[in-house]
Amino acid sequence: MRNIVVEKGDFLPIEEREIEIVERKGIGHPDTICDLVCESVSCALSQYYVRKFGKVLHHNLDKGLLVAGRSQPKFGGGKILEKIKIIVAGRATDRVGKLKIPVKKIAEKAIKERLKGIVSLSKNITQNFEIFIDYKPGAANLQEVFKRSKEIALANDTSFGIGYGPYSRAEILTLKVANFLNSPKFLKKYPFFGTDIKVMTLREKDEIILTIPGAYIDKYIKNPKDYFEKREIVKKEIEKYVSKISNFKKIKIEHNTLDNPNAKEEGEIYLTVLGLSAEQGDDGQVGRGNRVSGLITPCREMSLEAPAGKNINHPGKLYQILAHLIAQEVGKISGVKECSVRILSQIGKPLDQPQVVSAKVIAKNFNQIKDKIYEIVDEKLNNLRKIQMDIVKGKFTVC
Repeated sequence: MRNIVVEKGDFLPIEEREIEIVERKGIGHPDTICDLVCESVSCALSQYYVRKFGKVLHHNLDKGLLVAGRSQPKFGGGKILEKIKIIVAGRATDRVGKLKIPVKKIAEKAIKERLKGIVSLSKNITQNFEIFIDYKPGAANLQEVFKRSKEIALANDTSFGIGYGPYSRAEILTLKVANFLNSPKFLKKYPFFGTDIKVMTLREKDEIILTIPGAYIDKYIKNPKDYFEKREIVKKEIEKYVSKISNFKKIKIEHNTLDNPNAKEEGEIYLTVLGLSAEQGDDGQVGRGNRVSGLITPCREMSLEAPAGKNINHPGKLYQILAHLIAQEVGKISGVKECSVRILSQIGKPLDQPQVVSAKVIAKNFNQIKDKIYEIVDEKLNNLRKIQMDIVKGKFTVC
């Protein structure tokens, strides 16, 4: 019998609050890069383990750091003076019997492939990035947990996951705008625009201010006049897109507000060589960016756990995804205004038997839908193995 607690929420729904703040860091942001490369390594290594051994072996390559390089942006094209360093560290099973597992080779290949999708001008990744993989074999007791786990895996940590649903209008807007600017279609149309962006949303009642910094690529910019003309093009594209997807009373868009409007030199505007702030002074770290929801939401319940790079038996990863899936599904039930889900594990215990699953729900028809919520939680826990394999295949985003 699972310990599932469903109760009425005792908080004001996000849509009814006067102030809401939402943030998304784009795929080229230094923190997001760290999350993406660590998760790519975990997925690639997990897929190797499954092919060779039929299951995911112990690993946690979830310590990632980006050390900024140095660049010299110049109208018409500058250069990288010092490479960006990517460091991934942690634990990984690198031997089964006499078979040696090429952990570093798998990790480096995964990182390079991921970076190619982030930096369009950097097909030769080693020209602009230095990649360091530093790992040790996993702790013996944690490896033993993996050996004991059969059909239902055992938690290899005591941790918790938090999710919420449904998305608010401001959250949907933030996600859509960021994904629009990072989309291959947009970047192909406007190759002068980099992938390092941020969308910061402030909602005051029914009015929105979107603050959107975004890196521009010097190769495509002739001079300050050309820069400001292209910046205006991007701003108008954002305004056009927002007008199609939003029904807020008023939306104000602020783009690259640090620029000097009377700029004469490259350093007075957001100009880069690769479209990344990481090339010149902006470092990054795993866990400092977007949550599993794809957003940073200070007005919601959140976990500080960094899921990227963790193995599928780590509740700090699995339960974050699971809580998100449950909350989003509950949020689709007619009458539900808001749902918050917490899932707590205990190391060594079956992952489908959490210490507790706590769901707080705000709904006028709460008593009528309560049983349905129990069913959703049970269904997700009963299908844990499939969810884990979908994580291995990269079907769920963690940032």
